[in-house]
Amino acid sequence: MNVKITRNAAKVIKKELEKEENQGLALKVFITHSHGDHAHYGLDLVKPGDKDQIIKTDKEIDVIVEGTDPLLDGVKVDYLYFPQEGFVITNPSKGNHGDH
Repeated sequence: MNVKITRNAAKVIKKELEKEENQGLALKVFITHSHGDHAHYGLDLVKPGDKDQIIKTDKEIDVIVEGTDPLLDGVKVDYLYFPQEGFVITNPSKGNHGDH
């Protein structure tokens, strides 16, 4: 499994993980629903469990991936400031370049 986190997203995620109330939590990426050949994704901060699959990223952020669904492999977490501020999760390796 591979997870990519952009520089913008890493800054926001690290800031959240450094908060006292988030100590011991990790970023989790999951599929909210899928249809056909693509999926829609969600993010959460959760306490890692013994059976969770943890992916190391090049931004020094460990990511928990729920399950072994191939639509999670290659997922990209970005943070955009325009047209509206927030996280955008896509999977370009599977042809998913954004919600429709």
